[in-house]
Amino acid sequence: MQFSENWLRTMVDPKMTSDELSHLLTMSGLEVEEVEPVAPPFNNVVVAEIREIAKHPDADKLNVCQVDVGTGSLLNIVCGAPNVRVGMKVPCAMVGAILPPGADGKPFEIKIGKLRGVESYGMLCSARELKLSEDHGGLMDLPSDAPVGQNFRDYYQLNDLKFTIKLTPNKADCLSVLGVAREVSALTGTPMQLPEAVVLPVTLQETLPVKVSAPDLCGRFAGRVIRGVNARAATPEWMKQRLERSGQRPISALVDISNYVMLELGRPSHVFDLDKIHGSLDVRWGKAGESLKLLNGNTVEVDDWVGVISDEKEIESLAGIMGGDSTAVSLDTQNIYLEAAFWWPQAIQGRARRFNFSTDAAHRFERGVDFASIVEHIERISALIVEICGGASQVKLGPVDDQIINLPQRPPVKLRTARAVKVIGVALDDAKIADIFTRLGLQFTQQPGEFLVTPPSYRFDIEIEEDLIEEVARVYGFENIPALPPVAANAMLIAPENQRSLFAVRRLVADQDYQEVVNYSFVEEAWELDFSGNSQPVRLLNPIASQMSVMRTSMIGSLVANTRYNLNRKLNRVRIFEIGAIYVQDANVQDGPLEVAGYQQPKRLAALAYGPVAEEQWGQENRNVDFFDVKADLEALFAPKTLRFIKQEHVALHPGRSAAIECDGKHIGYIGELHPRLQQKYELPLAPVLFEVDVVALQNVNVPMYQEISKFQAVTRDLALVVKQAIMVQNLLDVFQAEIRQNEACKIVQAVVLFDEYRGKGLETDEKSLAFRFSLQDTQSTLQDDKVEAAMNALVAAAGQQFAARLR
Repeated sequence: MQFSENWLRTMVDPKMTSDELSHLLTMSGLEVEEVEPVAPPFNNVVVAEIREIAKHPDADKLNVCQVDVGTGSLLNIVCGAPNVRVGMKVPCAMVGAILPPGADGKPFEIKIGKLRGVESYGMLCSARELKLSEDHGGLMDLPSDAPVGQNFRDYYQLNDLKFTIKLTPNKADCLSVLGVAREVSALTGTPMQLPEAVVLPVTLQETLPVKVSAPDLCGRFAGRVIRGVNARAATPEWMKQRLERSGQRPISALVDISNYVMLELGRPSHVFDLDKIHGSLDVRWGKAGESLKLLNGNTVEVDDWVGVISDEKEIESLAGIMGGDSTAVSLDTQNIYLEAAFWWPQAIQGRARRFNFSTDAAHRFERGVDFASIVEHIERISALIVEICGGASQVKLGPVDDQIINLPQRPPVKLRTARAVKVIGVALDDAKIADIFTRLGLQFTQQPGEFLVTPPSYRFDIEIEEDLIEEVARVYGFENIPALPPVAANAMLIAPENQRSLFAVRRLVADQDYQEVVNYSFVEEAWELDFSGNSQPVRLLNPIASQMSVMRTSMIGSLVANTRYNLNRKLNRVRIFEIGAIYVQDANVQDGPLEVAGYQQPKRLAALAYGPVAEEQWGQENRNVDFFDVKADLEALFAPKTLRFIKQEHVALHPGRSAAIECDGKHIGYIGELHPRLQQKYELPLAPVLFEVDVVALQNVNVPMYQEISKFQAVTRDLALVVKQAIMVQNLLDVFQAEIRQNEACKIVQAVVLFDEYRGKGLETDEKSLAFRFSLQDTQSTLQDDKVEAAMNALVAAAGQQFAARLR
């Protein structure tokens, strides 16, 4: 929200400086983001009138002007502007004036000079030379009533400041100068001076038939017919100034008046060209297949999610967002229909974003606009139209057709004094709170220690007790609340030994040479189908962008997008990870402190490795990362726990290079190469290797326990077994571990490691040889050959019985 300080002070003028006013607003929750002057500094520039003009004797494009600057004598000034004329009022820089810096960055001083032999005692200025605009078409043409000799800065009110306020979404009541003035009045106790309310007599008994077919879209609709307007009338300079200093570009008188009242009172309205409306109007929801060309030139398709105003032939406006091009006013417009309405915020929210643009009207309506003052605001706009676009005898006003259909209910909100004191931390009494509510213009009834407050029609942010407590704190002053440490019964709890923190998990992954990334939980719908095979994702009702329309059930898509981003910037080695939540529909989940019914939100760790296994160096062969490199990283993260890898296909992973991961008998995730189909679709030169596991499984660790260290030498035995190629290594490892647990003779086996695989000569075509290295050790005595042989024979027998394995 941007506005002129001078404009604000016409409504409320507290006895404080601009800096104090800025601090006051910021401390009340209306953060002043920027305060800047409306014009750069310059001096000794006055309003002047050109009395005489003569051609320069030695230059065709120059004129010698006699200029009255209010000193009693005329100044001789040479001017080359194309629009110079006798009787013109212009800003004139006197000799000694300092103008804003030019292209060289240095201030420009006006001196007596000669132009082609003719002395010039000053300079007639354009708006560009004074840095008021980029218009350089000629001299700045001032109104004919501008007083000659007056300081131009005072006449043009250039000693003004532009305030830019960063409003929170709940403070929609401050999206106008009136709203900010209310706040300043409440904070300082300064009385307000509102714009004079003028109700002009009705001189035309004509109304435009309007039907409101959608009460859930429009709660109140008002309009009036106005005939005989002069659309070519010039917008007054004072209105142009206020619009420009509020970030609005003046367009034409009718449009400017509508925009001015929106900024002044917070009331968006729309002006239709009455002669372009076909019959009556209907306020309704759109229909599939309908389209509308908007004022900005875009043509949009509407459906039953978008509200419209239509006539008997076509759609004329997007309700609460933007008008249509077909009924737009022009300089030839003579008859208009002035409309103002209350649109339900829920019926406007998200609609403008759907069409990839935003408007000032939609920004206000989706937050809530005063529904009680519509008629008064139409009278304000009407009075300005009559004043600017024609005399009262020329313009004819019809009656205001006000239809009240479905207005919001304003149930009283209770505030307990004791609760406010507890939350704010300041000893407030009933009298102090009553004074604050009175200053804010809130109607209330009071009992000892309790208030019932009825929110005004322009306050859509007051619904619960905490909203009222916030109002009390704001007006009391955040800077007046003492900063005290909290007082509470705190107990220092010992962190469980069997659980790592998320911070420790992050450090573990970073130690494996991965860098953390943070992505949105909102993803593209196509990602869910590609990377999770999920055709029914959790959809967002109001996505922040069209490509962020669903909640993720996997983090792979985000990591692949991060990889592509890095590859596009010539980084050929990527190792990244993310810890975050995924969102899965689960009917068994009930509402809880950290849960939402019907949705499971587990935390996951996902990591991706792409490109060379290590940075290029002389001491290591340059090769690309593969499945087993990432598998080793994953095993290192879970150590000393042992992971179990089971061959299993995944929709996003390579069919022959992927596996499910189990830990302590539970499925915790998956690992593998990206599927070639997705590698091609997402334009990756190489296939990245990735994994995704439950964070809880990684956080849970075994508490260290004492184990006796053997003083006796370990024995190593190698065992090569021939099995069918369909037999997986994990199956043999499972058999060995089961035998070690069950057979007393095998208790001396400490570790089993696969170190070789062979296919080829000496074996059948459907066979392979797997070589395992067994480490055996006893804590009580030196191992004898018979004990070692007994253990090895038992393991061979178990493998032979289970998988028909034989010694090679």
